[in-house]
Amino acid sequence: SGETNTDDLSPAPDAWSRPDIPLHAKAMLKMPREGITNAEQQIAELKQKGFPVAYVGDVVGTGSSRKSATNSVLWYMGNDIPFIPNKRDGGVCIGGKIAPIFFNTMEDSGALPFECDVTRMLMGDVIDIFPYQGVVKRHDSDEIVCQFVLKTDVLLDEVRAGGRIPLIIGRGLTDRARKALGLPASAVFILPSSKEDNNKGYTLAQKIVGRACGVAGVRPNTYCEPHMSTVGSQDTTGPMTRDELKDLACLGFSADLVLQSFCHTAAYPKPVDITMQHTLPDFIMNRGGVSLRPGDGIIHSWLNRMLLPDTVGTGGDSHTRFPIGISFPAGSGLVAFAAATGVMPLDMPESVLVRFTGTLQPGITLRDLVNAIPYAALQRGLLTVEKTGKKNVFSGRILEIEGLPDLKIEQAFELSDASAERSAGGCTIRLNEA
Repeated sequence: SGETNTDDLSPAPDAWSRPDIPLHAKAMLKMPREGITNAEQQIAELKQKGFPVAYVGDVVGTGSSRKSATNSVLWYMGNDIPFIPNKRDGGVCIGGKIAPIFFNTMEDSGALPFECDVTRMLMGDVIDIFPYQGVVKRHDSDEIVCQFVLKTDVLLDEVRAGGRIPLIIGRGLTDRARKALGLPASAVFILPSSKEDNNKGYTLAQKIVGRACGVAGVRPNTYCEPHMSTVGSQDTTGPMTRDELKDLACLGFSADLVLQSFCHTAAYPKPVDITMQHTLPDFIMNRGGVSLRPGDGIIHSWLNRMLLPDTVGTGGDSHTRFPIGISFPAGSGLVAFAAATGVMPLDMPESVLVRFTGTLQPGITLRDLVNAIPYAALQRGLLTVEKTGKKNVFSGRILEIEGLPDLKIEQAFELSDASAERSAGGCTIRLNEA
């Protein structure tokens, strides 16, 4: 019960072991909490019932964008991958709310994540999940525990393919092969449903993503693959991104800029960090990327000086938020895919308009503006603090901020950066051209 953030599943002090999935998984839920004293032992006991184990929580996956959190969950609850040791896919994750980046990393790993009312599920319960009907029932009974709707119809294909990235690659290869053979398009795959255009205008975020896709705009809930002009990778997830790039057999980056930093391990490196600091730069630079050195500074400060106003990017850090343009932070698997191919799969999120009125008064700081956003949502009942029945209008959506046109770039970044704490999928700020 309660909230599970990615630091519970992949603790920051154990970041050094993240590339070693079985070893790092031993740190999952190592801090005792209500009902959990020894996660590894308790999961083993649940498996003795003879059924797969699902991860269930009121709020799941908030916090930093760590695919290592997904890796740890799937190590205990997923399936072995033939001929690939120390890695698993599949598994089921159910949450009252699932943070968007964590949801995406689950998709990438071939898991089945979905949101529903989990208040009637307790640890040790045996349930039957009917994904095509969207129903969860008590085992061997017709008692309905909850009903749910999958985020996208393609999700079940992603599970069958072992993840979203294998599906995209396989679907693309199939299309090219059938085209070369003069055959019609395959009917095997479930294709993303296209939304009807309502002839209304586009928001700033929809225009930016549209430009990256070569169209005027992209409607919410539409599947697209925008061009990634900027990809950021930092050092606590960089080794995992490197492993994902090896899995993709990537010998050269297609994204315009791939930047690797060492801002997390520069000050107090462990021996394993020093080895990483010596080997990772060459790996990135040999593929056409740019690698900073330990002590060069924080990745966000560098990225914010290299951005263009109408471009899209991503990064392996939940705080990779752009003051101009837009970014969609992701786990290491999606970051590697974006760097290697120059595009990133995206189900365009809905937007939430945050409009400031009037002028900044003396004594009002930028931190006051940051705090005003959740405060206004709390006042309107769009955001709640309680974990059960939690409301968060920002979760998974794009914050589109207006009414502060004269902010400096550093100020705009601080405002967009705070959208990560709202579990938002992205953020744009409408600024003056000057």
